[in-house]
This record gives sequence, C-alpha cells and structure tokens, in this order.
Amino acid sequence: MPASSRRPYAARMPPLDRRRQLLDAALAVIIRDGYGAVSIETIAREAEVSRPVIYGVFAGLGELLEALLDRQEQRALAQLSRVLPAVPADEDPDRFLVGVARSLAEAVAGDPDTWRPILLPPEGTPAAVRERVDRDRERVRRQVEVLLEWSVARRGGPPGFDVELASHALVAVAEHGGRLVLSDSERFSPSRLAGLVEVLLGASAPLSDGP
Repeated sequence: MPASSRRPYAARMPPLDRRRQLLDAALAVIIRDGYGAVSIETIAREAEVSRPVIYGVFAGLGELLEALLDRQEQRALAQLSRVLPAVPADEDPDRFLVGVARSLAEAVAGDPDTWRPILLPPEGTPAAVRERVDRDRERVRRQVEVLLEWSVARRGGPPGFDVELASHALVAVAEHGGRLVLSDSERFSPSRLAGLVEVLLGASAPLSDGP
C-alpha cells in the first residue's frame, strides 16, 4: 500500500476520550451527510483512526449509534431542564417567560451540533430517533403547560384560555425559532426572538376593568 494512502496512526487515548472522539465523529458525519452515510468506515475516516480502533470501543455500528443517541438526548434534556425550571414562586410572569425564550434560543445557538439533528433532522433519520424526539417533545410540552397555568393564574388571561392547546402552539413556535437560529443566527438572534415574546406578552395582557 502506498504510504500516502495509509490511515494516520491513532495515538493512544484514554477510553473515555476515545469514546467521545468516536461519538463526535459519528455526529459530524450525520450532520454533514445524513444518517444514510454513517458507517464504521465513514466514522473511522472522520476520526482518522482505523476500524479496529472503533471495534475496540463499540461492538458495532448499532451500539455506537445507540450511545450517540443517548448522549445527545441527555445533553438536550439537561439544557432544557436549566431553561425550564420548576414554577417560580414570586417572579413576574412576563419577565420569566421572556427569559425562558431568550435562554432557549441561547441554548440552541450555543450548542448547534446538539440541536441541529433534533430541529433540522437530516435525510434518512431513523424512526427510532424520531420517536425519541417526539417523546421528549411531549415531556417538554407538559412542562410548558404547567408554566402556562402558573402564568395565567398570576397575570390573568382571557376567559376560556386553553392552556393545553397553547402549550402545543408555543412548543411549535419555539422549535421554529430554534430552526431560524440554526439557519441564520446573526439575523435571528436570541435577543430578537426574546423581544418578540415580550411584545406578544404585552399585546396579550388582560384589559383592565377601567377606573
């Protein structure tokens, strides 16, 4: 084999670091080329290691992708748990909701590799991945519904306001906002998105009963 075609020597690396390297390489392939392009060979090329190095960490492609899915799900949920905390006690509802909108957009902008496969799923995304995303979306929606109930109780709301339906709508809007951030973060900044939420909250403030 000509020297120029040899794969670079993979320097020794602690097991956890090697595992992280291989998962990062698999994620890079997925984001760039889609799930259909993922194989042991393409991951090895991305990480600049040999196939045996991968098999020294994972039993096969299925185990590697399952580990990647677990890791990315944990990262996304950890960020969401920081952004969507338990119902605050005495905070102003409008200020709190604007802060949530800004923090969500900042989370996406700060970790695009985690959010891109979720909000902009690449071609060939497996059904198992979509099912996980749907399950986690419903978990988040229920949390948003609780926050909406708290907000309506604190600031008031129009008669018959449907918090369950509103939570579905808000999650859909938040996801689209995240896609805008991923597609053009300079044009659609976290501040711009938070500003829109602030305006909408102001427009939806309950009317006073008059003097």
